[in-house]
Amino acid sequence: MLDFIGQALIYVVPFLLVLTLVVTIHELGHFWVARAFGVKVDRFSIGFGKGVLSRTDKHGIEWRLGWIPLGGYVKFSGDADPSSVPDSRGLEAMREEIAAHDGQGAEKDYFHFKPVWQRALIVAAGPFANFVLAVTIFTLLFSLIGAEIRPPRIVNVVPDSAAAEAGFQPGDLILRVNGRAVEDDVAVQRMVTLSAGDPLDFVVRRGEQDVALTATPRRVETQNPIAGPVRMGVLGVEMRPMPGEATHMRYPPHEAVWQGMKETWSVLETTVTYLGRIVTGRESGDQLSGPLGIAKASGALTNAAADVEASNGIRLANVLLTLISFAAILSIGIGFLNLLPIPVLDGGHLLFYGYEAVARRPLAANIQEMGYRVGLVLLVGLMLFATWNDLRKLSLFQFLGGLSS
Repeated sequence: MLDFIGQALIYVVPFLLVLTLVVTIHELGHFWVARAFGVKVDRFSIGFGKGVLSRTDKHGIEWRLGWIPLGGYVKFSGDADPSSVPDSRGLEAMREEIAAHDGQGAEKDYFHFKPVWQRALIVAAGPFANFVLAVTIFTLLFSLIGAEIRPPRIVNVVPDSAAAEAGFQPGDLILRVNGRAVEDDVAVQRMVTLSAGDPLDFVVRRGEQDVALTATPRRVETQNPIAGPVRMGVLGVEMRPMPGEATHMRYPPHEAVWQGMKETWSVLETTVTYLGRIVTGRESGDQLSGPLGIAKASGALTNAAADVEASNGIRLANVLLTLISFAAILSIGIGFLNLLPIPVLDGGHLLFYGYEAVARRPLAANIQEMGYRVGLVLLVGLMLFATWNDLRKLSLFQFLGGLSS
């Protein structure tokens, strides 16, 4: 029983810490830009539910620590709920209510009466803050820890694989994939993983010559120690740098920022590519993960980082670095998710503001309400699908079947 509780804590606590950090930064993005434009704010909360700790500052903003550590939120004055975007009639009623309570002209401090471009920037600031967090984390890692660059040197070709059919040979050094220069094996693996069934054009250095090859990665199910069983594109090669080829680089601050931006873009590009392949039917979507999958991944990463043979101090540092890196990747995912043009999410608000900017009036309230209902259904459906994937990977159904037999 104690072992079960200990394992549960290892999986749950890191996930909650990372999620709370990422969501808090997201909400701070909204908050800082809103305050810069003079928007009146009622509350900023870390966590949900009843407040465990609470303090009200000189601006009348309540800073609250909720007892449910699943992120946080910022509540602007006049917001009935997170999806409240009134139409012209609703705005007029709100204006009269504010004037009766605070006096004429007081509505200028309320979010809904700010110019549409300011509201759009406030909404976009949340996802933008997530991307900034990721760039900042990657920048610190590249400058303080550095990165190992492993040239994509092929040391083995699996017989009867896609690589063997294409003519790859041991000793080949991959220079470009689909016209894009690659410097390390990670970049090659990312492109191959998301290209099952799609021909890829390679240029390899073989001796003194550059040789052009075309290979089509095959979809193969493999066991990932972090994500569990995954189906991905496989080329059929083993890559390992020759002695002296691998280098470890710690970047100066200005180069580390650039590398951090490149890494953030690479993760974002991979996410967009995968979702695009789902939409076009080239991927099944079975790799989408929900809260259970993310918690499992954070726990597995924590266990892996803690299992290194080193002193307790080094093991603790390794765990912290691993969770910080995981926070950067999760932050990119949350930032991207919130930019999707789905009502209820930030992207849905931006969609409505785009209409308002063109039509010079807010979208009708009944259409907005319908949009939010559809958006909520889509979002819940996506979460249920991701949770189904998580449960399947956790082998829960086989476990329950075994209990009933």
